[in-house]
Amino acid sequence: MENFSLILAIVVVTALAFDFTNGFHDTANAMATTISTGALKPKVAVAMSAVLNLVGAFLSVEVANTISKGLVDETGIRPEVIFAALVGAILWNLLTWLVGLPSSSSHALMGGLIGATIASAGTGAVHGDVLVTKVLLPAVAAPIVAGVAAMLATRLSYTLGRKAEGKAAAKGYRTGQIASAGLVSLAHGTNDAQKTMGIITLALVAGGAVAPDSDPPTWVILSAGMAIALGTYLGGWRIIRTMGKGLTELQPQQGFAAQTSAATVILASSHLGFSLSTTHSVSGSVMGAGLGRKGGVVRWSTATRMFVAWGLTLPAAALVGALAESVTGLGDWGTAVVAAFLIASSAAIWKISRREVVDASNVNDTEEPAGVVTTAIAAVAPPPAGSLADDLTATIPSPAPAPAPAPEPVAPAVPPAAAV
Repeated sequence: MENFSLILAIVVVTALAFDFTNGFHDTANAMATTISTGALKPKVAVAMSAVLNLVGAFLSVEVANTISKGLVDETGIRPEVIFAALVGAILWNLLTWLVGLPSSSSHALMGGLIGATIASAGTGAVHGDVLVTKVLLPAVAAPIVAGVAAMLATRLSYTLGRKAEGKAAAKGYRTGQIASAGLVSLAHGTNDAQKTMGIITLALVAGGAVAPDSDPPTWVILSAGMAIALGTYLGGWRIIRTMGKGLTELQPQQGFAAQTSAATVILASSHLGFSLSTTHSVSGSVMGAGLGRKGGVVRWSTATRMFVAWGLTLPAAALVGALAESVTGLGDWGTAVVAAFLIASSAAIWKISRREVVDASNVNDTEEPAGVVTTAIAAVAPPPAGSLADDLTATIPSPAPAPAPAPEPVAPAVPPAAAV
């Protein structure tokens, strides 16, 4: 019983560690555009997001119930399985944070859980219908819906604000952007914080600490909310840079449209119990806002790397979770080996990240190349109004100047007559 209590405590601590990485990994979802457009100072933005994440954690438990009751079969799941799942999720979060790619913490967690469960109890322990309807389909639909909504909202914002006074309109959009960013933070708390609540509740059920089909206890809700809020406050500056500057350059109108569209999609999915990736939603809305402005382009080189990371998240985390479960299944020493590997790998990733520090002071700096697709778009885009004459002038060669006339020959000076 003592050994069992120890492993259960290890699972809870590891789950809160994952929640912490989820916080700083996904800070960009709420605040990247607000920071990049200058609507809020970086540290003020992450502090605001942290508080609202904590508040959002108490608003609903639908997503937590999807994780703890719906995705896998509760019966036969040992705490070691959940520990192995968390190892896969944490390592994927840290790796993608290191390279500044906004991948899905939610899919990392579910991928790790699926892989560890299959390694422990077989494929029959995974509820395929829940996986498809509440995980995979929302993963595909969310960025598309949010992107289209943001593109239309951006075009509408520019159309309605065409006659507005420049400074007053920009100030109004910045205010709206702050409000919409707060809404995204609140939505993030209602969605992502619940995933850790669900995984801890599943561990408690597996350990016999709570009855099956129980909602998350109050202490689980509080601890998960505080862990994600702390991670959010520290800020995942690398991913904030990619989301705010690496995908596209945003103006206040675009930032407002992107945040509002993403918040609407996330809150709707939380109400329906969909384990939605806030990263997918916000990334899709940022790209849609970039395309919604006339002359705006998306840096498809960055977007392509991001799409590849999205596709790898579930299988990569599942593979690590399955391998970790195979080792923990060997006994207590196997669990100790996996824990030591997790700690050593996390420390190594942190040390590597110190070679190039990204923080609040340089988060808006970017050296992201335009990429082949963006360069091609810029090459075929029509020139701005008033520049056609300049382009023609620069293109048509001027006539060569007439050669200067040759100087007339000058007769040699005749010396004066000698004085007599």
